[in-house]
Amino acid sequence: MTDPNAHFGDQIIERVREYGHPLCVGLDPHLGQIPAAFRRGSMAGRDPETAQAVQAFFEEVVDRLEKRVAVVKPQIALFEQMGWRGIRALERVVERCRMRGLMVVLDGKRGDLDSTAVGYADAYLAANAPLCVDAMTLHPYLGRDSLEPFVSHCQANGRGIFVLVKTSNPGSGDLQDLVVSDGPVFSAVATMLAPASDALRGSATGWSSLGAVVGATYPEQSEMIRRALPHALFLVPGFGVQGASADEAVRSFVPGPAGLEGGIVNSSRAILFPEAVGGAWELGFETALAEAIDRLGEAVAR
Repeated sequence: MTDPNAHFGDQIIERVREYGHPLCVGLDPHLGQIPAAFRRGSMAGRDPETAQAVQAFFEEVVDRLEKRVAVVKPQIALFEQMGWRGIRALERVVERCRMRGLMVVLDGKRGDLDSTAVGYADAYLAANAPLCVDAMTLHPYLGRDSLEPFVSHCQANGRGIFVLVKTSNPGSGDLQDLVVSDGPVFSAVATMLAPASDALRGSATGWSSLGAVVGATYPEQSEMIRRALPHALFLVPGFGVQGASADEAVRSFVPGPAGLEGGIVNSSRAILFPEAVGGAWELGFETALAEAIDRLGEAVAR
């Protein structure tokens, strides 16, 4: 977990340099794909045994990620489908990540005003947060003031945020590509974020603790966003299952002391549920997991 005296942007880039790749493992509990060795009961969201199965599975995964990847990204919605038991499982998986030295980006896509925004920020990014993570994803469509409570925790507690700018889904263009006075909406969002991104730059690496979510499925747009946010870390979804290549995933990265850098590239299903596994952890899942990390990490290393 982030040292409050440290800087999120510096820490994550230093680990990426150390491990030689920017791969981020998405911890997404797709209930129908949990390996047979871990399944309990019906595996329905309301079944009390389901959250236990998910927790046991991800604790095993996390144990095998230590010193192999810099960061993991749990998707809170897929834990919420199991109700309060799912949130308890998420808390325990995050604790396991902390124990294994993994940084945690919570994919929650929060964003609201006034006291509600403060509540979200305090819940996840405060020093004494009940579900404390290193960083989280936010949406910007309520404006700059809706981001301020989260920025405050970046400054005070060494946390980070990743703001949705150009997402990987096909429907992202419905709003994000609309043309306003100076270009598309996603470009206006990037421009809006630039002052805060610059203010949150780290002294060790120059990278900011305010980053952007920029889909690998839109590589040309990622270059536009990089020009607007030269010091922002990009959280890059869309690599692999969603169709983007490794070259597209790191299109907006820039030369650093250990190769191209500038963000983290997320992969979930290709790592957690590789086809070769056949659902049997004890008969090959551990090997398949390791091979998937090595293969995908090497693919996005430059």
